[in-house]
This record gives sequence, C-alpha cells and structure tokens, in this order.
Amino acid sequence: MEIINLSDTCSIIGQYLSELRDKDYQLNRLLFRNNIRRIGQYTAYELSKTLEYERKTVETPLGFTDVMVPKDKIVLATIFRAGLPFHNGFLDVFDHAGNAFVSAYREYKDEARHEVGIHVEYLATPDLDGKTLIIADPMLATGGSMELGFKALETKGTPKRIHVCCVIATPEGIEHVKSVFPDESTTIWCAAIDPGMNEHKYIVPGFGDAGDLSYGSKL
Repeated sequence: MEIINLSDTCSIIGQYLSELRDKDYQLNRLLFRNNIRRIGQYTAYELSKTLEYERKTVETPLGFTDVMVPKDKIVLATIFRAGLPFHNGFLDVFDHAGNAFVSAYREYKDEARHEVGIHVEYLATPDLDGKTLIIADPMLATGGSMELGFKALETKGTPKRIHVCCVIATPEGIEHVKSVFPDESTTIWCAAIDPGMNEHKYIVPGFGDAGDLSYGSKL
C-alpha cells in the first residue's frame, strides 16, 4: 500500500496547513472551511496524475484537436459532517464524478471520554463496481470511522482502485487502514502525518475537531 505525504515536498499546502492549525485563524469558520477545501483541490490535482487516460478528439470553432481525458469512472465519498468541505474541494476538480455520503459519528463509551466508538446510520452511493473510489475525510485518527465508512460503501460494489484521502493522519490510523483495506488497490494521501493522539483520540498537534471548526459546536 502506497502512502503519499504531500508535506514531504515544499508547496503552498504548507501555508494552508499553518492557517488551519492556528487557533486564532480558526475563529473564522469560512476561512477554515476554505483551506480544507483548497487542500482537497490540491490533493485531487496530485491524485489526477495517477489515473488512466484516453485520447479524445474535440472540435473547436476553428478545427479539431486531441486531448487526454481521464478514463476512470470516479466516485467521491465522504463522511458527514466534517468531510463536506474536503469533499467539495475534490468535486471542484472531478466535477463529473459520482458522489457517495456516509453518516458516522463518535460515541464515547465512558464518562472520561477515553473509549471511543463509531456509529454509522446513513449511506447514499452510486454503484461502485469497477469504479475509482476516493474517500475524503479530513482526519485519519484511529481509522475507525474510515473503516466503517468503507465497509458500508463496499456493500454497494467492488471498486477497482481506492484512494483514502485526509488532511492529517496519525501512524496508528495509517496502520489501521493498512489492516482493513485491500493492499494492492489502495493508496493513502495526506497533507501531513502527526505523531499521535491524546487520551480523547484527537490528533496532536492536529487542529481540533474539523466538524466543529467548520460548522460550529454540537450537543
């Protein structure tokens, strides 16, 4: 399984990350969502270089020309609600893609909020057979929601390629994805890999709860 850390090379993505992590910058939800979206756009562009392409002849007002266009049939999947801005960034680039949505949320099992479970209750997706599936979720912490989201999606078909895309990952989350996703057909993309998590299973240093920072706190 290939792991692509976009922070291994210097690019504008470093500025987006620095703003996402800045606790003062985070006070503006619009700016926070916009940077998540821009990282989605950047990742989608880099991912597009790995797709299969075919030649297409296009008629212009002055003649004909050949261009190379993606051959892959893409489905963009995300996990409510934190994944929505990230998903939109991918959709800006892959505007002809099908779209899939999974509802999953944390359930703390103890009063100290140390034991975390994931609950899935909603799925909407097109057929996935033979498609290139991109699962876009900003935070790959334990990998639990990514696993359950994928298990829900794979009931609707078997994709030929899978791209797991996140803004920030942990080594633990990456190892969990390796253990539950098909090895030869899966690639993990991330803008950064952070050292680990705190006792509440939040990525450290990370940037906090992506859903709350994008859309406000929840009960």
